[in-house]
Amino acid sequence: MAASSSCSISQSSLRQPRRKSSRFRGSPPCNLCFCVLNSIEKQTKKSQILAVSVSNHSFLVAGNDFRSVAPPLDHWNLLQRVAARAFDALENMLLLRQAEHPLPKTADPRIQISGNYAPVPEQPVKHNLHVTGTVPACINGVYVRNGANPLYHPLGGHHLFDGDGMLHAVSFSGGNSVSYSCRFTETQRLMQERKLGRPVFPKVIGEFHGHLGIARLMLFYGRGLSGLIDHRRGIGVANAGVIYFNRRLLAMSEDDLPYQVRITSSGDMETVGRYDFEKQLQGMMIAHPKIDPVSGEMFALSYDVVQKPYLKYFKFSEDGEKSPDVEIPLDVPTMMHDFAITENFVVIPDHQLVFKMQEMINGGSPVIYDKEKVSRFGILSKNAINSDDIIWIDCPNTFCFHLWNAWEEPETNEVVVIGSCMSPADSIFNECDEKLNSVLSEIRLNLITGESKRPRIIAADEQINLEAGMVKRNLLGRKTRYVYLAIAEPWPKVSGFAKVDLCTGKVEKYMYGHRRFGGEPFFLPNGARIGGEDDGYILGFVHDEMNQRSEFQIINAKSLEMEASIKLPSRVPYGFHGTFIPSKMLENQA
Repeated sequence: MAASSSCSISQSSLRQPRRKSSRFRGSPPCNLCFCVLNSIEKQTKKSQILAVSVSNHSFLVAGNDFRSVAPPLDHWNLLQRVAARAFDALENMLLLRQAEHPLPKTADPRIQISGNYAPVPEQPVKHNLHVTGTVPACINGVYVRNGANPLYHPLGGHHLFDGDGMLHAVSFSGGNSVSYSCRFTETQRLMQERKLGRPVFPKVIGEFHGHLGIARLMLFYGRGLSGLIDHRRGIGVANAGVIYFNRRLLAMSEDDLPYQVRITSSGDMETVGRYDFEKQLQGMMIAHPKIDPVSGEMFALSYDVVQKPYLKYFKFSEDGEKSPDVEIPLDVPTMMHDFAITENFVVIPDHQLVFKMQEMINGGSPVIYDKEKVSRFGILSKNAINSDDIIWIDCPNTFCFHLWNAWEEPETNEVVVIGSCMSPADSIFNECDEKLNSVLSEIRLNLITGESKRPRIIAADEQINLEAGMVKRNLLGRKTRYVYLAIAEPWPKVSGFAKVDLCTGKVEKYMYGHRRFGGEPFFLPNGARIGGEDDGYILGFVHDEMNQRSEFQIINAKSLEMEASIKLPSRVPYGFHGTFIPSKMLENQA
């Protein structure tokens, strides 16, 4: 993947956040403080020039040269200004040290945010977009997709998943009346960094490697203890999942609480703030909660990488009332980006991608593939009040970053899970020369014998990497025939999507064309009539890398023919997950 040219990020349309003044507790200002401040400032300027020169990165924000020294804020007292200069000098020393060691591809910003992964500025609502074809009458509402879009160029290591959350919205208001907008989710970290004019919060994946990762973590908490930043109000980026539940649109990443975002009547978006479900949710929640299409309940997990319990399960009633946490016993903290539900159970993957913070002391990444661990799935009642009755079933050498659906087959005492089994399991996070494979699989878990099977759904000679997608949401947790998945080739780009018949293994492909790539296909049922399971439309963004133009496509899910294409006013970077909110639901937003 080629490095991108430097991209400027406009801040002219961004709202300036307010921040309460925090004061350093300690001795009063003295002449010594002024001397230390002047000395540190001179040394920092020297280190700054050398660090930027050695690291050979372009630090451009809004067309201005990036300064690696944060401007003093008016509410900082003298001791805080001294501390700020000291931390800036320390950070520049870390940059010098980092420049001596090449970054892995998985943490090199010249790779991770190049091309159409590069960030874009916010875009206020643009109405009356050009439409080729006809928008189906049943599509009336707003499609919203989440993605990573760093506000500032990274100082050090950066993984694609580290970027600030940006939502892209395509609004349909009847006929071919279509509008588009994109906005940052105003997270606590983004607002604080914008006020400082630079990135200061840690990049959880890109920077947490070895001793330098430990040093950057200590630097971050040092700034927090000095009152220069407030790390107590959340450090999440809200860039991964998005869901509409209990009259609220929630943007999520698994490192924080969800953020509520409101869609305005004009089709624009505004962040309401962190949402803790009326003070019911005390910790993080993963970015892939599941809504049962029959009960309307929402089910979720929360994992901790530092202390036990490493995993908790909980649910919300249709009106947002949270159940007590159910602690799931795990020996080690494990990455659980996704899970599944059936009519009666939740299916919890406990796989071999684990967190071992001590690996940073040994110079490595805290996210590792544990060869000694045996992958397994936990089957737990949706209404469980504790984990006593959880059934664990081993499924060796299985890692699914996403699970597409699951259902029960009582006649065989099995729970069937549909997922893409990825190998090497840690290739997304750690540099690896081995070619990545993502195999669509039917995982069968026998609740009586404790045995598991994992047959592939598509024949080996027709193997294609399938990642990111969905089944019909109305059938989530029930047996489905079709799944719609992104064709992740050449990895990690998406050259089209596949409609896979889970009964026969038949694959139908829709390809975007030469040097045209997209993302997650979103299936929207045809609400105007009751038809087959595939009666609906596939929605998604497509970008043409030849002419650098983006569009929004609507594809008939039965025939795989294009119904309409909407020309977008600006480039839309490749992103993550999306949802569709019908207009009637938006009328009752909280």
